[in-house]
Amino acid sequence: MIKAIFWDNDGILVETEQFYFQAMQETLGEVGIDLSLAEFIRTTLDAGKSCLELAAQRGLDAATIAILRERKDQRYAQLLASGIAPRPGVRRALTELHTKVRMAVVTSSQRHHFELIHRRNGLLDLFDFILTREDFVLTKPHPEPYLKALGRSGLSAGECLVIEDTVRGLQSALCAGLRCIVVPSSLAPEKEFPGAWRVLPDLDAVTDFLLAEPDLMAWPESAHPTP
Repeated sequence: MIKAIFWDNDGILVETEQFYFQAMQETLGEVGIDLSLAEFIRTTLDAGKSCLELAAQRGLDAATIAILRERKDQRYAQLLASGIAPRPGVRRALTELHTKVRMAVVTSSQRHHFELIHRRNGLLDLFDFILTREDFVLTKPHPEPYLKALGRSGLSAGECLVIEDTVRGLQSALCAGLRCIVVPSSLAPEKEFPGAWRVLPDLDAVTDFLLAEPDLMAWPESAHPTP
């Protein structure tokens, strides 16, 4: 029985990955590096690495790369400040599921970016806790983020479910012993996701699937137990 759902943020709750790609592409362009979407997908969405490694491979020193990272973060924040709407199906999914299970966000986003994304959408009150990049040493595809979420929830791996959109997120969940439903990223909709519990086209399909089997979800009274 599922008692908790751990949600990825970027690409699941909100469509931000194209903005991160734009910020990274513009920043690397300043030093003559042309970042393609295919390279971004391969390096960041699949492997969970920074495309700034391309600058290191070109011989740029650590101090210059640190400046580039700061510029990229600033540009990303500028793009996010324009306002990010929740993805289609998010409000329905969170509203209907949070009465049945505990819910958390487990994201590789930095906290200030995360707060900027969600400052006006009213979604965060639906979650029991939130883990951002500052809450763990190693990020996805390493299992540490989801192991931290398991520890925080006090539940077993078999009682928890992850919702992800990328290969690196799926690998992080599987290595933590968790079932994972994948809704493929809009930047790479044709990816294969070996090991996923289900691969579904959108969040409405996720909600329909989870609610179709009454025995799959926890009863409402167990969703938010008294600490």
